[in-house]
Amino acid sequence: MNASDRQALNRLIGYLRPHIRLIIGSLLAMAIVAASETSIPALMKPLLDRGFTGEMNDKLWLVPVFLVGLAFIRSGAQFLSNYLLTKVISNILLKLREQMFTRLLRAKTEYYQKTSASNLINAVVFEVNNVLSIMGGMLISLVRDLLTVIGLMGYLFYLNWRLTLVVLIIFPIIAFVMSKINKRLRGLNRQQQSMTSELAYIVEEAASGHKIVKVHGGEDYEMQRFMDKADRLRQFTLKAAVAGGLNQPITQLIASMALSLVLVIAIMQSATQGFTVGGFAAFITAMLLIISPLKHLADINQPLQRGLTAAEMIFQLIDQPIEEDMSQSKLKRLDKAKGEIRFENLSFSYDQEEGRKDALRNVNLDIKSGEVIAFVGPSGGGKSTLVNLLPRFFKPKAGRILLDQVPIEEILLADLRKQIAFVSQDVILFNDTIAANVAYGSSVEGIDRGRVIESLEAANLTGLLTELPNGIDTLVGDNGNRLSGGQRQRLAIARAIYKDAPILILDEATSALDSESERQVQEALDRLMAGRTTLVIAHRLSTIEHADRIAVLDHGEIVEYGPHQELMAKNGLYAGLHRLQFSEANS
Repeated sequence: MNASDRQALNRLIGYLRPHIRLIIGSLLAMAIVAASETSIPALMKPLLDRGFTGEMNDKLWLVPVFLVGLAFIRSGAQFLSNYLLTKVISNILLKLREQMFTRLLRAKTEYYQKTSASNLINAVVFEVNNVLSIMGGMLISLVRDLLTVIGLMGYLFYLNWRLTLVVLIIFPIIAFVMSKINKRLRGLNRQQQSMTSELAYIVEEAASGHKIVKVHGGEDYEMQRFMDKADRLRQFTLKAAVAGGLNQPITQLIASMALSLVLVIAIMQSATQGFTVGGFAAFITAMLLIISPLKHLADINQPLQRGLTAAEMIFQLIDQPIEEDMSQSKLKRLDKAKGEIRFENLSFSYDQEEGRKDALRNVNLDIKSGEVIAFVGPSGGGKSTLVNLLPRFFKPKAGRILLDQVPIEEILLADLRKQIAFVSQDVILFNDTIAANVAYGSSVEGIDRGRVIESLEAANLTGLLTELPNGIDTLVGDNGNRLSGGQRQRLAIARAIYKDAPILILDEATSALDSESERQVQEALDRLMAGRTTLVIAHRLSTIEHADRIAVLDHGEIVEYGPHQELMAKNGLYAGLHRLQFSEANS
């Protein structure tokens, strides 16, 4: 076992410590089960030596009673050990999932860009179960089966130490075989895990893009992609099964060879040393009973390797750096911002390597409280990047952003984000009620139902409420799939209205609306923007003509800045884009 495996195993063992009482109870029950295994051959020796001589012996009649009582005790102890162990493992599983999902929610944005959703789902939902397998399997094999082997081995030495030495030959042989299989099994498990994540990613893409698949007739293409990956996964699964499955038959073969040798030696001893029938039967019975726990100990390698591979993925997520410790006392608290924003010499690159072209370069901008500032320009100009720096989704390469004359890095992250409401053209809704989506972030008890209805009315969703049988308690479905595109967009606007933040970010918030709905929602947005600092990312320039000022970004730089009429008079990039859009609209 290498250093990383030992580290992962030690961390897993650390999760057992809070449950030490339950573990001790389970171990004691396992010890009883192991002791009962040793008692079976011990009862056979007197029964065979003195029970079939033709003479009645009152004490021998107690042997069947002991066997029944032993089975009862063994069954009860086995049930108790399994129950206590399952309780421990379930508690640890819950703890691991809690830590993983907590870290997932607080991970940096860069982590989501580098990791697919299918990998995260695989780690949090499925791979963590493999850790359950390793912890449960190892405890059972290393305690119950190990104690059984020790007890039976001690009894074998007591009966005939010479024959027992023959049996002991199988241990180093099994260890040697396991060490040879281990390296290949480890590599196969890594590849199998990677293939499983890739297969899940294909399913995720096909499900999320089902409309594109259907419209473009991509069913055969997606099916081919899926089957190619599924077939490769099948091959790796078979290879892993072959490698892991070699342990048991090899163990049985070695044990059979040892048993044959024992038979030969026992026959020779019976003639010279008076080895009795009962002693021989007890020895063979103990030897046969020891094979099963030995096989379990030998087979622990495969789930161990699979579990350690899964543990690496789990701890990789748990160890991800978080955005910020939400309870840092050194950071400044902010209850309600005025909304003054300043960008100073701001530069940013999605890849912080030297020589890589910056997405933003030396951006300087002063925004007063309550102003409406629009960001326009060609695609890739840096509009979305600039506004994404304000909630600290990313860290600038150079320069800084100030909110109410305080650098945003000095403000508690949770307080900073409380000041911002965000409406994007890519609407994200959760599979919950309308009320929960509008008041997102509030507990169920903390939802102000009156404010929810007012927000929906302001977003022009009054008609929707009358259509739904359960009103604001209606479930919206997966990402709002029970609503139309326009209704989803307006529901996102209602969420921003409900939050009532002093800073509003709109990323083409009316793009999914028809003309009539756009007019009504624009009126609601105008009321919402009153007295609030609003940053508007616009592609349709007609929607931002009344903004206080317009910033034109091109290749990461602000090339023009001013009111609509002033920019039109300059006859620069903005005027050209404006004329192009209107000519296309009128053609």
